[in-house]
Amino acid sequence: MKNPDRLYELLPAIYRQRDEPRGQPLRALLRVIGEQVDLVEEDIAQLYDNWFIETCDEWVVPYIGDLLGFQLVHEAGEPGDVRTPEGRALDKILISRREVAHTIAARRRRGTLALLEEVARDVAGWPARAVEFYRLLSVTQAINQLQLRRGRTVDVREMAALDLIGGAFNRIAHNADIRRINSHRDPARFNIPEVGLFVWRLRSYRVSNTPASCIEEAGENCFTFSVLANDSQLFTRPQAEIEPTHIAGELNVPAPIRLRAFERPIVEHGRVRRTEASENYYGDLDSVHRGEKSVAIRAPGWVGADEDGFVPHRAIVPTDLKHWDHEPPDDHVAVDPKRGRIVFPPEQAPQEGVWVSYYYGFSADIGGGEYWRAISQQPSAKIFHAAPGELRARLSDWKKEMPESAVIELTESEIYDDPVEFEIPAQHSLQIRAAAGTRPVIRLLDHKANEPDFLDVVMNAGSRLVLDGLLITGRNVQIEAAKRMSDSANKVKPGETRKSDAKDPARENEAAEISYEPQDAPTVTLEPAEVEVIIRHCTLVPGWTLECDCAPCQPAKGSLHLRNLQGRVCIEHSILGAVRVHQDEVRTEPIDLRISDSILDATNLEQAALSRPGGSEIAHAALTILRSTVLGEIHTHVMRLGENCIFAAHICVARRQIGCVRFCYVVAGSRTPRRYECQPDLAERAAIERLEKLIPSPPPDDKNRAIMRARSRVRPQFNSMRYGWPVYCQLALSCPEEITRGADDESEMGVFHDLFQPQRALNLRARLDEFTPAGMEAGIIYVT
Repeated sequence: MKNPDRLYELLPAIYRQRDEPRGQPLRALLRVIGEQVDLVEEDIAQLYDNWFIETCDEWVVPYIGDLLGFQLVHEAGEPGDVRTPEGRALDKILISRREVAHTIAARRRRGTLALLEEVARDVAGWPARAVEFYRLLSVTQAINQLQLRRGRTVDVREMAALDLIGGAFNRIAHNADIRRINSHRDPARFNIPEVGLFVWRLRSYRVSNTPASCIEEAGENCFTFSVLANDSQLFTRPQAEIEPTHIAGELNVPAPIRLRAFERPIVEHGRVRRTEASENYYGDLDSVHRGEKSVAIRAPGWVGADEDGFVPHRAIVPTDLKHWDHEPPDDHVAVDPKRGRIVFPPEQAPQEGVWVSYYYGFSADIGGGEYWRAISQQPSAKIFHAAPGELRARLSDWKKEMPESAVIELTESEIYDDPVEFEIPAQHSLQIRAAAGTRPVIRLLDHKANEPDFLDVVMNAGSRLVLDGLLITGRNVQIEAAKRMSDSANKVKPGETRKSDAKDPARENEAAEISYEPQDAPTVTLEPAEVEVIIRHCTLVPGWTLECDCAPCQPAKGSLHLRNLQGRVCIEHSILGAVRVHQDEVRTEPIDLRISDSILDATNLEQAALSRPGGSEIAHAALTILRSTVLGEIHTHVMRLGENCIFAAHICVARRQIGCVRFCYVVAGSRTPRRYECQPDLAERAAIERLEKLIPSPPPDDKNRAIMRARSRVRPQFNSMRYGWPVYCQLALSCPEEITRGADDESEMGVFHDLFQPQRALNLRARLDEFTPAGMEAGIIYVT
């Protein structure tokens, strides 16, 4: 930080002495001038930095690319407005800094196979493996030039090779297929000029030193890696490729760990006697935390563990544990990486618990996780650090000291199962957050026999609550207004009128509002007791908790209950179950509910994702929802704005004259505000126009059939709608382009809008055409 008085200190001492008795006005003036001098100096320094692609500002990247002859792929979209965060995020994909930096080097290596993998990383940010399919064709070889490892037929005794058939690491020969790899009708792979670029879109996310879940129904010796007791495929932590000419292997991509790859056969006297975990994947907790290994298990006090409690790789037996019926030998542990299951010997069940570190797969940085996220608090906030079992104690300390702004930081990726209930005083702020690089789990247990258990927060007027980076399971979160606040807010004096909000764009049609009271009743209003609730980067498990197959245990239960709040609730980059809003429609204004970059999952499309308690009545809420995926029905009083979203079930908005829905998928028959560029509305209009070109005045039955065909074709298709799967809410490759490129910036609708995957794919397709070897044709093959 620069000295604010550096200009003042350059003055002769006589002027400073004469300035002091007058209150130092000269010093104050030079401080203001010094601020402007600092800005000019920083700008001059940045002008030099802008000469280099590594240090230049984002807006300079296209200009440097233009000097190198970098060609923008206009099919992927036009650059956004650099003055907005959305435009800058889009520009990072359309004009990648890494791609511009490597442009000259890539042109020098044009035609090499390894370059295609590097192009995929630079252009799309996807790990990839390039395969020349002519090397996998079965051929008749010359006797004087035999290649024993090439073009071989299937050997049924090589189980490891059979396990790779059809994937990116296939080693078994195929007959030639003359179809093109980029055919939009029926693409094929195995032809002489074809090159396949296998890409992995899912990312590997770390969970470090977290408790494994004991599956008591299967036995006290049975555990799952997932703390939610569901099956969870283990993923590889990708290792960096050292040589630029290296072709990616299984350890270099974020691929699911195969059982055959996880095991290492031990050969004795020419025969495989046993197997153990491969050291390519298995290590200790520290190695997983550093990103060197992918899996680790710690069982303190267990007979087969070392002095630090770590289970060595020699004691791991890779096994298929589909039915939990495998009993490993004594002093060994059976592990199934495909399902994320662990089984100890029945006679040697661990008595002091099991902790695991592993990587799971998901599409983006949403929900509770150990990925990087911005952490902030008010400058005057007092921070309380809570280790496992100390959350209730830290809440007590906060209540005793009662600072105006406080943060309770959960320091470990452990389970916090203390009963959580507290009240935030008026004009106070409390943040409960995960420490950087952790994923704490708040597990709400059945502590009370005569009343429900949930995370209960009582808000007073002007209070603020922030939940950041948490995974909450077991019960729901209930946030309610203090009774005294509700009573004072609802108390209306005779003749008192409602306070209007003229600046609110959602109330611009004030004259068309529906009255809450009978015509002969006086107009009732209240002075809103404003509170603020922020839920960001959190997971409120849909269905409270999961079965082994990821089915929700309580599919009809909501995850978030809001009772009589007056103010704003913001949900950002989170995964939630159903939201229930209980408000006094007569005496209170609708709660301001804002959802962005999140998943709202009612666990069933026929259930309500947003409603009053009970699931069928209108929630007294003014909803603003952006770039989100909703699996369930929406019942809300007002929808101020719906943008770039997927509403997979019906919407019912009480007051349609307020707000709008734009660039969204909306189920036919939904009751919404005015819609703009939504699907399948556009597809239906296009179908009618095509029909009218063929038949000038088509009969109504033909129009209805054309509309029904358009609705049937244009609908979202997901790889999975079940929370806990790696491909949860990821749009399938068969999803129509009207949805995968239906957002306002031609990205996909829904929660993964900001990944800009259509733009990544189109950019990569264009670069492959530029750098593929002459006479060859490259195609993109999505592995995940």
